[in-house]
Amino acid sequence: MSQNIAFSRVQRECKEIITNKELAETGVMIEIRNDSLTKIRGEIRGPPDSPYEGGTYALDITIPDEYPFQPPIIRRAKSFGIVENLSDLAASLTLRTVLLSIQALLTLPEPNDPQDAVVARQYMDNLQLYKRTARFWAQHYAKAEGKRDDEFWNKIDKLKDMGVKQEEAISALSCNWWDLSRATDYMSDKKECSISSKDNDVKKPKPCCACPETKKI
Repeated sequence: MSQNIAFSRVQRECKEIITNKELAETGVMIEIRNDSLTKIRGEIRGPPDSPYEGGTYALDITIPDEYPFQPPIIRRAKSFGIVENLSDLAASLTLRTVLLSIQALLTLPEPNDPQDAVVARQYMDNLQLYKRTARFWAQHYAKAEGKRDDEFWNKIDKLKDMGVKQEEAISALSCNWWDLSRATDYMSDKKECSISSKDNDVKKPKPCCACPETKKI
């Protein structure tokens, strides 16, 4: 980080987060990854009374050289539902405010400005299925406790029996509203497209959410 003003501000903000006991109790923490303070790992805990309760969600934060005049770049390590696009964050927001804002969005999502249109549509059209899916993700990806969703796992196992990898099965089912028939068709189309691409075919697979992948917020 070339500018002293940027280094000083990040240093001050990191100290504020690390020493704030109240913030830690709400489940907001950071870990500094390098001496220049350009690489930071954020961590937020799923809010109470939300489908994400009990889960722990990691965020990879990169501080640009132009900070604070340019906002931090944040990537989520696991998909955890509807989180609005934060690439246009105001530079006036501190790291503390950014982390708290993301945590708040787990309780009050912004479906009109989502990271994943499939998840947003599910939130607006079938709230119960959205919550159930979010809870499943929280348990599977963020180590939240709770009763195993046997119906979801049975469908995952059926796709696995067809030769589909577990993470691909979860992704296909999640973005096809846990409809096994639709998810099976999606995986078949994806396989055909993969074969076609090897023959330089321009056909592309249908879009789908990517639950376990790292994505930019």
